[in-house]
Amino acid sequence: MMVLLKRYRVFLATFGLVLIMTLINRPLGLEALSITGFSLKEMLLVIPPVFILLGLLDVWVPRDTMIKYMGEGSGLKGILLAFFIGSAAAGPLYGAFPVAGVFMKKGVKFSNILIFIGAWSTTKIPMLLFESTALGVKFAMTRLLIDIPGIILIAYASSKALAPKEIRQIYENAETMIQ
Repeated sequence: MMVLLKRYRVFLATFGLVLIMTLINRPLGLEALSITGFSLKEMLLVIPPVFILLGLLDVWVPRDTMIKYMGEGSGLKGILLAFFIGSAAAGPLYGAFPVAGVFMKKGVKFSNILIFIGAWSTTKIPMLLFESTALGVKFAMTRLLIDIPGIILIAYASSKALAPKEIRQIYENAETMIQ
């Protein structure tokens, strides 16, 4: 019981604060609960398909293939594939992290995983189409041309800033979470 309380202490504390807020200011508390319910519903609609696709990726794509195309020796091919997969993805950013975990399990190079997450968060194709219609093609293309080298630079700088031991620890943590 204590382990369960310790694991969910942040959730329980937040829930307690929302209850207190609801007692003090009922409309504000109900609005907070409404937003929480909406976010929970959205997450429950996004996460199951992501995990189904991850299961298929894990079973259908051999580790050797992932290493060949996105592993340590993949070069430009790995970078382009990471960008393409991240840009073609749909859904909120929290959907990218389980995918990144499976990529780690499959031996994908750390910088390519960071590029994938960066692409998922900033270069999505639907977002680019929306920006082109709402803000203009010039704006959308300018932002994209700034984001692409920025993502690559941040990914490689982050990879170099971490010691190999730290990167190995990240991979080990991902492995234990996926099992």
